[in-house]
Amino acid sequence: MYNLVINLGANQYDEVGVVIACKRLFALSRLFSSSVFRELAGKGRSAAFARLVHEAAVLPRSLERARVRDVFDLAFRTLMQRGMRDEYIYKSALTHRVLLGKHSLRTASMLTEFRVGDCKADIAILNGTTTVYEIKSERDSLSRLERQIENYRKVFASVFVIAGEKHIDTVLAATPTDVGVMSLDHRYYTSLLRDAKNQPERISPLAVLESLRTNEAKQVLDELCIAVPDVPNTRLRRQLRKQFESLRPVDVHGAMLRVLKRTRDLQPLAKLVGRLPNSLHAAALSIPLCKGDHDRLVTAVNTSLAEALAWSS
Repeated sequence: MYNLVINLGANQYDEVGVVIACKRLFALSRLFSSSVFRELAGKGRSAAFARLVHEAAVLPRSLERARVRDVFDLAFRTLMQRGMRDEYIYKSALTHRVLLGKHSLRTASMLTEFRVGDCKADIAILNGTTTVYEIKSERDSLSRLERQIENYRKVFASVFVIAGEKHIDTVLAATPTDVGVMSLDHRYYTSLLRDAKNQPERISPLAVLESLRTNEAKQVLDELCIAVPDVPNTRLRRQLRKQFESLRPVDVHGAMLRVLKRTRDLQPLAKLVGRLPNSLHAAALSIPLCKGDHDRLVTAVNTSLAEALAWSS
């Protein structure tokens, strides 16, 4: 098997080299962005991918044998190294170790970038309960963690923080004991340092309402055998608030769980995931695509690298 080579080698005493290395690292991370993924799926090609490959200095030893998927795999393996991990690496670990490892697409679903108050939850996994995971990679700050935890506890029964090694001690000390803490070790395995308590009774029905789409909020009421307000759309959210604020948190949590597992079902994506390299599984399960774009994405990922490097807008 041929090798693909990335050279991030910057001498720690060479400021120019450090800047170049940082730019290459940024380009590597951008390869897994939603914009590149959607462009590959929508057009079957991506000028941004070709540009980022050059910026990241992804150099194949054999252009004739390399494909686009090989570049993604190599970029992923590079980002997996200690000190280089970004949010996508952590999302992938949770996707493979929890969603697809402990559960399956038949029994569980996953939410990404789910709006909760003034925050966005990185990943929430829905199986027999609702569990949210806040990612704090080596490249992240902890400045907003307290606010994020406060918001998540109003919507999800269990809250976890999965953090880079340098953050672990601070996260353990700064978060309530009912909040779980996990780390991603050097072998790319998730390690449980403190388990989370499952507390659906603490959620806020109004906070749940604010996180749901209107049609999902109406389905929650249906689940609870409560009539949906028959009012114009301009007054609907106000009426929904009046109804939700009188509901029991445990009841709302159970209904929300059932509704979201239906509306955010990922099982239709199982076939697509099976046709993509492991490095793109998290992207496939978190970046919405039209079903008609699936074949185009698979074709693009299997395109020869030599051809892909000539892609332009």
